[in-house]
Amino acid sequence: MKKITITLLLFITCFTMFAQDNQMATNELKLNMSNLIGFKWFDVGYEHILNEESSIGASLLFSLDKDSEGLDEYRTFSLTPYYRHFFSNKYAAGFFVEAFTMIHSGEEEISNSISTDEKYTDLAVGISVGTKWVSNRGFVAEIYAGIGRDMFDQSDLEIVGRGGVSIGYRF
Repeated sequence: MKKITITLLLFITCFTMFAQDNQMATNELKLNMSNLIGFKWFDVGYEHILNEESSIGASLLFSLDKDSEGLDEYRTFSLTPYYRHFFSNKYAAGFFVEAFTMIHSGEEEISNSISTDEKYTDLAVGISVGTKWVSNRGFVAEIYAGIGRDMFDQSDLEIVGRGGVSIGYRF
């Protein structure tokens, strides 16, 4: 719970630092609906648009159900900062490629003679591709998928996934 509180304070701090009175909207707040519906993960993201073809952001994910058995049943928390580059004539929209790092933690079941749960924390580096649509009134929808590799081998997971269908608002 302490990690979640600290991370939420970090998001609020970033939000206030990047808030500007520009005529062009440069901030987005998004919720990954596929993770919420499919895995019972609360996955919220913030993105700051640097220019017409690039942005930086971060997403915060934590499990709402510790007993979930989805694609990645062991992960209970992750913080994923990313950089996106857009390949479109639209302002920070259309097809994009993303480089990300993911700090993630969770519990995995270790089966020796006695089954025990062991906590882990690891860092993954990866790449994603996707597309983003933005309406004239600021509604945002995006679809993306990516893959990353754990760097410290702290868990049985060697590969982590990133992806989903997110909706949000650009302001």
